[in-house]
Amino acid sequence: MPDFIPYAKITLLCRISNIHDAVRITLLLVGATDKKYILEGIEDYQKRLVHYIPFEIKVIPDIKNSRNLSVDQQKEREGKALLDQLSTVDELVLLDVEGAEFSSSGLANWIEKKMLTGTRQVVIAVGGPYGFSEAVYKRANARMSLSRLTFPHQLVRLLFIEQLYRAMTIIRGEPYHHA
Repeated sequence: MPDFIPYAKITLLCRISNIHDAVRITLLLVGATDKKYILEGIEDYQKRLVHYIPFEIKVIPDIKNSRNLSVDQQKEREGKALLDQLSTVDELVLLDVEGAEFSSSGLANWIEKKMLTGTRQVVIAVGGPYGFSEAVYKRANARMSLSRLTFPHQLVRLLFIEQLYRAMTIIRGEPYHHA
């Protein structure tokens, strides 16, 4: 720990220690996670995260009869269901291959900035297998990418929640991150 801790960092650490005042992060998922090993990983990191930040996962049910829909129709229906979950003050961030890439430390810095600027609610959305509708892209405040690689949308859920946990340990100066 350095001898001098900037005032903003002290304020942030106080906010994190009182998680009820911290930014709330919601992971909004299109479709249920059906792979047991992914669910187990998500549950593990979700239990860890509650000690750092208000965090919840919301699942939008799979679209019924999607086999009878075109890709665009499916994205539109998923998009409407996703947008129906948002309030006007929610900051919507899409996990999207075309989004901004962060290192783990960069993600921690991004979260710190949200906390310091008084952002109350950030919703991170993981789309369905075909991505997001145009309406969702228009509503989004930002796009974030875990990698330029393409991952199954169910695996992205686990990867993101682990990175969120890692970011919180970086902010707290805990030894989980070894970069």
